[in-house]
Amino acid sequence: ISVIAFFDHEEVGSESAHGAGGSMVTELIEYITNGDARQKITTINNSFLLSVDGAHGCHPLYQEKHHETHRPNLHEGPVIKYNANVRYATNGGTGAKLRALANLANVPVQQFCVKNDSPCGSTIGPILSTLSGIKTVDIGNPMLAMHSVREMCSTIDVQYLVTLIRTFMTKSGSLPLEQVEYDQE
Repeated sequence: ISVIAFFDHEEVGSESAHGAGGSMVTELIEYITNGDARQKITTINNSFLLSVDGAHGCHPLYQEKHHETHRPNLHEGPVIKYNANVRYATNGGTGAKLRALANLANVPVQQFCVKNDSPCGSTIGPILSTLSGIKTVDIGNPMLAMHSVREMCSTIDVQYLVTLIRTFMTKSGSLPLEQVEYDQE
């Protein structure tokens, strides 16, 4: 069963009945599995969640704000986001699976990890992963001036993201995490 969910209140913490911190996902799993505990465990273990939000692109005038090997650039594809403090839900396995799906879709992807001396926002990925137990990857298109009145992103990155999401929705289930070849990137 493929599910797409859109949540409200993300910018204010997601802690509402309509936000990712609400009960919708856990109640949906209960409903789908008809309350059967064994089926619930199987469903969660076979599920994979794609948390899609924006990513801070590397501004050409403030490159020092990004680590030199983690500079998301516009026009170079969606960004897989990692954070050691779990502000993003991606881990090595979920990131590898998404890279494999991106490769299948012929979509370039970038990887990003916040500099140690910089604060980091979060997404709904860790919230949903914690509440449901579903393996999760956080991604987003790079943009400049996030949260300003003049946010700017690349139109080709939008197309890349649409293609990647379409591939995720149609091919993710046929690519078990255990069969993903882990690359050295």
